[in-house]
Amino acid sequence: MFLNCHSFHSLRYGTLKIKELVAQAKCSGAKNLVLTDINTVTAIYDFKKECENEGIKPLAGMEIRKENRLLYIAIAKEFSGIGEVNKMMTAHNCDGEELSETAPEFKNVFIIYPIDNIPSTLKENEFIGIREEDLSLLVRPEFHELIPKTVILHPITFSTKKEYNLHRILRAIDNNTILSKLTEEDICRKSEYFKPEKDIIKSFQQYPEIIKNTKNILDECTFEFDYKERGSTENKNKKYYKESQEEDIKLLTKLAYEGFKKRYGENETARMRVEKELNVIEELKFSAYFLITWDIVQYSNKMGFMHVGRGSGANSIVSYCLGITDICPLELDLYFERFLNLNRTSPPDFDLDWSWQNRDAILEYVFERYGKDHVAFCGTNVEFKYKSIFREVGKVFGLPKEELDDLSGSPIENHDRNSVVKLVHEYGKLMEKFPNQRSMHACGILISEEPIYNYSALEMPPKGFPIVQFDMNVAEDIGLEKFDILSQRGLGTINDTVKLIKKARGIDVDIRDTSISKDEKICNEYLSVGKTIGCFYIESPAMRGLLRRLKCDNYRILVAASSIIRPGVAQSGMMREYIFRHNHPNQFEYFHPVFEENLKETYGIMVYQEDVIKIAQYFGGLSHADGDILRRAMSGKERSIQKLNEVKANFFEKCKEKGHSHELTAEAFRQIESFAGYSFCKAHSASYAVESYQSLYLKVYYPLEFMVSVINNQGGFYRTEVYIHEARMSGAIVQNPCVNTSEFQTILKGKEIYLGFMILQSLETKIAQIISEERENNGDYKSLEDFIRRIPIGIETIQILIFIGAFRFTGKQKNELLVEARLMLINFKPENRNLMLIEEPVQDYKLPELKREYFEDAFDELEIIGFPVSCSPFDLLETKYRGSVFVKDLLKFHKRQVKMLAYLISRKHVPTKKGAMFFGTWIDVNGDYFDTAHFPDSLKEYDFQGGGCYLLLGTVEVDYHFPTLTIHKMAKMPMIADPRYAYDEQKRYDAHRLVREDVSMTSRKPYPQAHEIGLPRQKFS
Repeated sequence: MFLNCHSFHSLRYGTLKIKELVAQAKCSGAKNLVLTDINTVTAIYDFKKECENEGIKPLAGMEIRKENRLLYIAIAKEFSGIGEVNKMMTAHNCDGEELSETAPEFKNVFIIYPIDNIPSTLKENEFIGIREEDLSLLVRPEFHELIPKTVILHPITFSTKKEYNLHRILRAIDNNTILSKLTEEDICRKSEYFKPEKDIIKSFQQYPEIIKNTKNILDECTFEFDYKERGSTENKNKKYYKESQEEDIKLLTKLAYEGFKKRYGENETARMRVEKELNVIEELKFSAYFLITWDIVQYSNKMGFMHVGRGSGANSIVSYCLGITDICPLELDLYFERFLNLNRTSPPDFDLDWSWQNRDAILEYVFERYGKDHVAFCGTNVEFKYKSIFREVGKVFGLPKEELDDLSGSPIENHDRNSVVKLVHEYGKLMEKFPNQRSMHACGILISEEPIYNYSALEMPPKGFPIVQFDMNVAEDIGLEKFDILSQRGLGTINDTVKLIKKARGIDVDIRDTSISKDEKICNEYLSVGKTIGCFYIESPAMRGLLRRLKCDNYRILVAASSIIRPGVAQSGMMREYIFRHNHPNQFEYFHPVFEENLKETYGIMVYQEDVIKIAQYFGGLSHADGDILRRAMSGKERSIQKLNEVKANFFEKCKEKGHSHELTAEAFRQIESFAGYSFCKAHSASYAVESYQSLYLKVYYPLEFMVSVINNQGGFYRTEVYIHEARMSGAIVQNPCVNTSEFQTILKGKEIYLGFMILQSLETKIAQIISEERENNGDYKSLEDFIRRIPIGIETIQILIFIGAFRFTGKQKNELLVEARLMLINFKPENRNLMLIEEPVQDYKLPELKREYFEDAFDELEIIGFPVSCSPFDLLETKYRGSVFVKDLLKFHKRQVKMLAYLISRKHVPTKKGAMFFGTWIDVNGDYFDTAHFPDSLKEYDFQGGGCYLLLGTVEVDYHFPTLTIHKMAKMPMIADPRYAYDEQKRYDAHRLVREDVSMTSRKPYPQAHEIGLPRQKFS
């Protein structure tokens, strides 16, 4: 009797999770259940599985609402009916088609109208829904005559009084109002909960025809759907690239051998590997997946875009020959079975990266090439998070902004405990894990054989590409496998640097020729000392520290380092152990022969996902299928992580059969388990290492072009100021924006770097672009007045440009220019802006001499862009002291206390068992970087006080060639007063608060210490 059930996927409306909904239906005696979430089919596939587990017949539909007003309920007679409703909703969501008051002509859908929206005539498939509490209306003639077309309507939205209140809170959030202002139309009725089905039927016993109509709908409808069967390679992706499997494998074979000749020439080992892989691909019917990926890459190459194929796809020599990846699997002994084997039934994963500037062009090609009816992004549910829960719930209870800021910005233990805040906590906790809105998966694209609306209605999020209403897990369940198309700034930097080298020096750099960027002597020297600021994936303080600890001076070590830095390896203690064994290769034993045989390259330590699978299979005797579960668990597949315990039991049993002791087995599985969700496959690390080397090669040989590109791609780990400092350390002369030289982006002229207008955050992008376009079309600006006549600009924007020094070509002081600008703009008429030929000559204003202090420019820069350009931060200190020890000498001071003066670059929050600590990154007066450790005890008295220069007192600890300063005391050093406000005491120190720092917060568990890990360095007896 339940034709209209809402789950919490009826966003900001329903309160029941699918499992709860089905369990309560079973308790009420329901044999059939219809899920009709509002304007969505997000949950129908999970709902079907849950119902079948509980012995309930599942049916699917959708409640159609327009601006929160119920139009009708659509229930699919069979699966094709869901596609009909989805198609209509897709047209509304993506093409802006209006939802009509009455349902369109559906072939396989029943329609139920509420009594306040009954059409003048009812089609054969259309009915009226009557609620139990509205039965008295049937005595009225206009309703009585409709009884033959009436069914029982008992909507489900909540289950308890508390959940009803939660529903009201969700509705208030959705309407952006407070609870007291909700109207009856905004919320559901108080009767929308499960009650025994027999009681509902009893209420309608005097209307047997209504009961019969309701049962007929439930009996006539089905929800038959073929999920992807375990062990089957069949899926719902586009089946063929050409017209048939035979044509696809023929084309794939041709392309693979053409690529083989280019990559290898004559190499029998490689040729046999190609042949072997093609046989597996053909047997698994994965040719189309390879060819579609190849097709996308071909388009990218044609457009001159740079891409990186990474992930486990780099294990395949066929993908290397097709140009999808640039990693030779023979060179690094990457085995194909990690990527694709006869036990793996889901299509392989190709992670394809493009520059953030080019990705949209690639996506547009995919949608156009394969048809908008067949292509969509995976969706994802954005849940209510800690901060948003307290803010949103507090708002509907009427709390003022100050309290909302406090609730969302401070730890829960610090919250006030008044009655309203208690309610906010109580209902906020109920909302945890509730979906708040649907969004676009970061990279997963579905390309289906049938129109994709057969499976889901599509939505159009703000980013502009349609999404399905379910996530990647559901997509995988129903047999839609995703293509991963990602973007990153690192590739944009590489691409832009190559173009800039060509423009500035006339040199063509083939950066995809990995022979030039995998074994360069100077690159290896830079790598071994962590001189990698700006380089993709190897510039963070933690990574630079790891490179130095490993004295990483070659590609293979870098490949390992790329995976070692991942949280899973570090959390298990294997990062620390790898560093020890790398530096002391004669001071350990392999604790079992299997580890020596399979993991010799990584000193017996599991570093890559492949290592885990090898140990699971060769040490633990697990099957390929269990190995695949481990692979998926390590890839962060949530549902597979739940299966890890099943694998664990099997692992221990098999190890016992093999004669391993319980202690040995427990240690091996501890290392395996720690990897779940947080490690790389070797091919992925290799792909990252290649890109890191490409960045490093450009940084070493073309440092100024490289740093300009880093700045224009908006950097990486650090703020722009750090990259400007790095450019200066490479010999650049850095200039502030100038209206007669600068462009929107930062540019390079010889050794001079002119910062772009994009660095001025308060300058509109449009104006910034017009400045350089107008100059290019009509010549340089002759004066400030000439500029004002030609550019549509107001005094506030002129002021910014004057203070940053953009008119220094006039030779006039900033104060003088500001007075001129104000005088000009008093009587200036915008309509006269472009009448250049009939304008009078530029007026020469005679003003009294206005002097400026030396450091006024630095404070202007600090105020406008957040850091000084015309001088160093050290120059702005009151003290002339610059420290007793400098970075270049730190290695000599192991275990000794030193005093240093340094400028704060960044700090990272790290949890420990004793509380929060920080790692800091600094530069000394010579511009060299170093790192500090700040433990909880030290931070209690000597905490960070924001960006700026600090006097540091600490002990130098040299850990495997890498010095860190453990801080005992520190004090922020005062800057000189702002000379621009010499006569205004209140403003003299305002700009000081604008000095920036980069702060990154982590909430992971503390990493274990060496004595806590106890990783064995000798054979187990």
